[in-house]
Amino acid sequence: MSQNMETTYNPKAIEPKLYEKWCKNKYFHAEVDRDRKPFTIVMPPPNITGKLHMGHALDNTLQDILIRYKRMQGYNALWVPGTDHAAISTEVKVTNQLKEEGIDKKEIGREKFLERTWQWKEEYGGTIKSQLKKLGISCDWDRERFTMDEGCSKAVEEVFIKLYEEGYIYKGSRIINWCPVCKTSLSDAEVEHEEQDGYFWHIKYPIVGTDDYLEIATTRPETMLGDTAIAVHPDDERYKAIVGKTCKLPLTDREIPIVADYYVDKEFGTGAVKITPAHDPNDFEVGKRHNLPEINIMNDDATINAQYGGKYAGMDRYEAREAMVKDLKEQGYLVKVVPHSHNVGTHDRCHTTVEPLVKQQWFVKMEELAKPAINAIKTGELKFVPERFDKIYLHWLENIRDWCISRQIWWGHRIPAYYCDACGEVVVARQMPEVCPKCGCKHFTQDEDTLDTWFSSALWPFSTLGWPEKTEDLDYFYPTDVLVTGYDIIFFWVIRMVFSGYAHTGKSPFHTVFIHGLVRDSQGRKMSKSLGNGIDPLEIIDKYGADALRMTLVTGNAPGNDMRFYNERVEASRNFANKVWNASRFIMMNIEGREITEPKDVNARPGDCWIMSRCNNLVKDVTENMDKFELGIALQKVYDFIWDEFCDWYIELAKYRIYHAEEDAEAANDAMWTLREVLKKALKLLHPFMPFVSEEIYSNLCPEEASLMMSEWPVYDESWSFPEAENIAEHFKAIVKGVRNVRAEMNVPNSRKAKVYVVCEDQTLCAGFEALKQSAIMMAAANDFLIQQDKTGIADDAVSVVVPDATVYVPLEELIDFEQEMERLRKEESRLTKEIARSNGMLNNEKFVSKAPAAKVQEEKDKLEKYQQMMDQVKERLEGLKAKMS
Repeated sequence: MSQNMETTYNPKAIEPKLYEKWCKNKYFHAEVDRDRKPFTIVMPPPNITGKLHMGHALDNTLQDILIRYKRMQGYNALWVPGTDHAAISTEVKVTNQLKEEGIDKKEIGREKFLERTWQWKEEYGGTIKSQLKKLGISCDWDRERFTMDEGCSKAVEEVFIKLYEEGYIYKGSRIINWCPVCKTSLSDAEVEHEEQDGYFWHIKYPIVGTDDYLEIATTRPETMLGDTAIAVHPDDERYKAIVGKTCKLPLTDREIPIVADYYVDKEFGTGAVKITPAHDPNDFEVGKRHNLPEINIMNDDATINAQYGGKYAGMDRYEAREAMVKDLKEQGYLVKVVPHSHNVGTHDRCHTTVEPLVKQQWFVKMEELAKPAINAIKTGELKFVPERFDKIYLHWLENIRDWCISRQIWWGHRIPAYYCDACGEVVVARQMPEVCPKCGCKHFTQDEDTLDTWFSSALWPFSTLGWPEKTEDLDYFYPTDVLVTGYDIIFFWVIRMVFSGYAHTGKSPFHTVFIHGLVRDSQGRKMSKSLGNGIDPLEIIDKYGADALRMTLVTGNAPGNDMRFYNERVEASRNFANKVWNASRFIMMNIEGREITEPKDVNARPGDCWIMSRCNNLVKDVTENMDKFELGIALQKVYDFIWDEFCDWYIELAKYRIYHAEEDAEAANDAMWTLREVLKKALKLLHPFMPFVSEEIYSNLCPEEASLMMSEWPVYDESWSFPEAENIAEHFKAIVKGVRNVRAEMNVPNSRKAKVYVVCEDQTLCAGFEALKQSAIMMAAANDFLIQQDKTGIADDAVSVVVPDATVYVPLEELIDFEQEMERLRKEESRLTKEIARSNGMLNNEKFVSKAPAAKVQEEKDKLEKYQQMMDQVKERLEGLKAKMS
């Protein structure tokens, strides 16, 4: 027991040892068991290029809390871990590594490059796994998956072929995000929007056949080479007469039509906008409605192409912008230049400004696939915690565009499309075809592109359980239960998993999406390399322990909200772990070697009943909070109970009986039994949040049990409910606090003992105080604790402490400064006067009385009655002191 516990808690020594024990005993592992109800979570797979950051730490801590909680509740809890191949990010890493060796990836070719990438994955891909283990996460490492392992790759191939055969996947030209440096298309998830200072260039577009012109404002003048129309609003009276006419496109010999389209905001700017279908997603849609040509003016490296560039051909886009603006000015087309700050998309990997371009790519038709995902929210089959994220989810789905799934890189799932070398026929198949079904040619070339990383991670909840095979795991553990993720990837990942789940399994992949916010620095800023404000979770773990980090991340954390990270909070969390450790050592040192039995009559001991009842209420409250995903609230309640009620009050309350065990063995036994049983329940409630310190203590407290994490979660027990004892204890605490406050205000040292008188007319309270007498003497630094119904025998100069339903008197004749006591009572009189005025004000307010809940009104009436009772006692005491001093 206590001899196995070090004097101080040392997480560095304890955490690795415990984690190894958990893994060795397969406590995290789950197998199909039809006699138990499953609870499944799939880990959002971190990139193999990544290392643990605060976002990972928060996300995985929340998942671990849920899985440990459900495991203790008896569920067959499965948490599937894994990593994502992170296509573009990994390709960049390996390409840069090759560059350092003086090797161009194009020189070694695709196969050799992929060999190097797999080598890189084996060497560095497991970094984040080892780091996650330091956090204490209890996922099933035996089931670890990778988005490019054999099973997941088979699922990706199956889905592509299935969607292609059903007509949902097609190859066509549409606007996509293009990175000119990485030379690949990007998903929306790979584009970061940042505020950049720029300009609005106002340009004249002459109306052909007139002396008039339209004034157009643009932030990207270089794209005007690809303009194919000017659009105005159909109801804009200013322009109705010119719709159908044409404009001269400056710097070119082309004329472009003026069209009417409801896309235009007639209140913004001049109410006329240039339409460049090949370089803007909104313009692309306008172009489709008016059958406008799509003129792509750029090469893949964002230089102006020869076909449409004229004198600007070969220039970089920004070089061309500068040259064109100069020419516009010289030729009289430039009206003005206005500074303008706007959001610009950049590639999240190389930070290059992304160029919207029309490209031949593979797409998924989204309109029909989105419908079941929309319906899931509307029917309640899927819910978000908190609910406000429903709107974001629905807005995106209801305005969804076709999804560009092809990438111009080598690392990833290669598209299973094959082109006939003779006639160009496209064949989508699991293997390269032997004969072209159209011309009979036997030579094919596979599509060079790979699939968007999100295409594989969209299948994660079911591909990790064996789909497309009809496995027992899939049948038992799927659909999963909860997805835990940040609000920043609702669109990119959550939505894709939901519609993929319906499309391929007929079910939503999970019933709840638990959304958390971002971890920000102490100033509320997003952590980033550029700001240099990132905090390494591993450094925090090394210094304070994993439990302290976990507690800091969860305390005060409400679903969906960002949180600020303070080192002071980590220190406070570490201090709490030490508090629990020290209190537990004290308990075990005193029960060691004793045969502790259940009390014969617990009702006879109000202190024991109180802490048992408070613990019982805590079990109920925390369980309700956990079920509502209010993890921060649940942890705060456990913290408050352990620190305040259990350690600071009950242990102190029990000390007299423990220290005087020889005088009353039964009383000592009952105190020790209560300490042990309440500590056991408290450790169970604490375990999901702080698994290491709770496990280490529990294994010493209950060495006969295999592990705390495999023990049963506490449940509310009516036999542990003692409301009367709670009432007695709360009054008792008020008395002790009052005496301590008086002594502190008067600087009376604890070595100076004095009698404490409690005057109370309530017989039940008096009996309870009598039962707690010896503890009160210790806790109030008294030499006696006397309970009576009137002031008989109490000196007139005794200091009074007014508490609800009782008055406490402490005769300190030789220690008291009467003027000081008068001043203290006057302050109390002033405080109570304000409280009574506030209560009267509320109760005399018709709006409050008529609109507030009846319970709230009654609560205020009860407060007023209490304040008035206390005021009477204060005034009585003041009058007594005045008489004494006169």
